[in-house]
Amino acid sequence: MKPQAMVRREFLKTVGLGAAALGLPRWLEAAEPTLAPGSARPNIIFILADDFGLDDASCYGGDAYKTPHIDALAQAGIRFENGYCAPLCGPTRCEFITGRYAFRTGGLTNQSAGEPASRDEPSIARVLKQAGYATCQAGKWRQMGETPADWGFDEYLTDPTAGGWYWQKSYTKNGELVTRDQEVYAPDVVHEFAVDFIRRNKDKPFFLYYASHLVHGPILRTPDTKPGTTEAKALYADNVAYLDKQVGDLMAVLNSLNLLERTVVVFAGDNGTARASGTVRGRALSGQKASMKDCGAHVPFIAAWKGTAPAGKVLGDLVDFTDLSATFADLAGAKFPEGVPVDGHSFAPQLKGEAGSPRPWIFVQLGQAWYVREPLWKLNEKGELYDMKDAPFEEKLVAADAQDAAAAAARKRLQAALDQLNPAAGKTAPPGAGKAGKAGAKKAARKPKAGA
Repeated sequence: MKPQAMVRREFLKTVGLGAAALGLPRWLEAAEPTLAPGSARPNIIFILADDFGLDDASCYGGDAYKTPHIDALAQAGIRFENGYCAPLCGPTRCEFITGRYAFRTGGLTNQSAGEPASRDEPSIARVLKQAGYATCQAGKWRQMGETPADWGFDEYLTDPTAGGWYWQKSYTKNGELVTRDQEVYAPDVVHEFAVDFIRRNKDKPFFLYYASHLVHGPILRTPDTKPGTTEAKALYADNVAYLDKQVGDLMAVLNSLNLLERTVVVFAGDNGTARASGTVRGRALSGQKASMKDCGAHVPFIAAWKGTAPAGKVLGDLVDFTDLSATFADLAGAKFPEGVPVDGHSFAPQLKGEAGSPRPWIFVQLGQAWYVREPLWKLNEKGELYDMKDAPFEEKLVAADAQDAAAAAARKRLQAALDQLNPAAGKTAPPGAGKAGKAGAKKAARKPKAGA
């Protein structure tokens, strides 16, 4: 079977068109493969967008914005329909770095995500570094504790704030405060640092954790914003467009260095949209940032590996953020330390076009609220069972005394999964932390404060 990249190239030649003629980025037009598919340990880039929900990405059917470069990334690889994180920034980051659920680490809320210590927890950066990878963190670090260096990153550039970080005169680079005479647009500084890292490490395996501040509030002008623009909706659209532009630029850099076939690129959001969610194909989503409804944690999740990952595939497999570290370690031929329970399931086989062993359920937690979810059902800490057949738009509470056989079987399976995890016996958050419902929704719909 021919690699997907070759198939696409031959198709473009057949119809007499290049990628540019089709209105697509030039990096989608592959050269002849230089590596056999999956033949070497790939570079790994994880782009984490902030407060970027399903409704923000046009490849997921979002109605409000166009994201051509993110869409192109999905076209070049796999678009996971069921990718899950935590409903807030801090717990999501802690889950990714450690590969462990929050009740194990204590990183249950934005306030507690910085409490897990690098000396006590595994770290995907440290795992990859020990496997011979150069490691770099660029962008948002908080609410994680300590510094990226403590967690195994050779290089890093970040800031001291937990929220949005845009027009600034200072930032932290490898532990040193850098000051500028004039304000700079911090996402550009982060992007330039990430690109420089790639260029300097192009001849050896590298891991780049690119944690964009876009599109976290405050929603300010970008360098591309037209002078005089002040309307909130227009500024938000500019922020989405700038994030999309930077994704496209990063892919173009990889293409110019002939690294696309040697690099796995994963793009995801860190929680749902930080406002009342918009619409996807004309329908309102259920939940948003800070909510325990579906779209508090159900986010865009895309993985591309030119010449190896099947291009243009839409996959319904459940994946969550613990799976990222398991997958990255698998691709690198590395292992997490013995004796520490990790929760991730590798989706490396899916990246290679294989069926793999998709996980039967994912687990989502925020504070003292949690649920376990299958494709069609979810069960929460209160014992409430929800019919998820129409998610991400609707989730229907199933009556406790319902006689439906499918619902009863689902309740039994999901309760067994929760009994296996036993989150109630794990590390806990203060009462009320992560509380969902109306209060959480109202908080998410307001302009996010620093640390949100």
